Amino acid sequence: MPAISIELVPRSAQLLEEECLAVKARFPVLEVANVPDILRMPLRSWEACRIAKRYFRRAIPHLRAIDFCLAKAGDIEEAIGGFDEVLIISGDTPRDFSRITYPTTSVDLIAFVKRRFPHIRVYAGVDPYRRGPRAELDYIKRKIEAGADAFFTQPFFCLHLLEAYISMLSGYDVFWGISPVLSEKSRSYWESTNQAIFAADYQHTMEFNQRFARDFLSRLSGPRAHAYFMPIRTNTVAYLEGILETAPNQAKQATAATPRS
Repeated sequence: MPAISIELVPRSAQLLEEECLAVKARFPVLEVANVPDILRMPLRSWEACRIAKRYFRRAIPHLRAIDFCLAKAGDIEEAIGGFDEVLIISGDTPRDFSRITYPTTSVDLIAFVKRRFPHIRVYAGVDPYRRGPRAELDYIKRKIEAGADAFFTQPFFCLHLLEAYISMLSGYDVFWGISPVLSEKSRSYWESTNQAIFAADYQHTMEFNQRFARDFLSRLSGPRAHAYFMPIRTNTVAYLEGILETAPNQAKQATAATPRS
């Protein structure tokens, strides 16, 4: 069955627990959480996911490949210890140049984790904006050859682009991303930093974003098409109430069954 994940921002251990409690109290069917690794936050992704696991049956930490040296296997083992699933991304260069990074690519780290920990399900990233579709598909194939089992995408803000990528990735397990954008400033960030593409009729209201999310879910079909919500700077429960209460059956019947590759 398709799954729905909620992305949680680890602003602090207390705030993370409060958000987990609020989401689970309102939507007990949601049993998958994923946590980005944001360097300015006080908790690393895997630390936050260990908290989230108290509330969600599945918690998926994000690992930034450039933060890990393959010669230091202990650091990698410490990060992924106790998890059955991880998302491996390349990682942006830190603004704080005092932070140590390594020339490790996401393909390198995927291959390392699958070789050393074959029982762990590894997700890789899909970015429809950073390059053309042909180049992105080639990159996806390299990740699959390295051992990637499934994928998380960047959020989509245009349903036509979503449908194109659904067609291209129809044979894979994918968590398709969606995030509300409620201001011109937020949209400018997505466009300038991530080169995101917005639909011509996109509006920065909660009502539009909730309707857009319901349409988004209606495009997903089959046991391999999952969804994850990234409600940045938005009340998570209020946002989801306008989606999951009146959304297609996929959202209402979402389970936490582990997807198969």
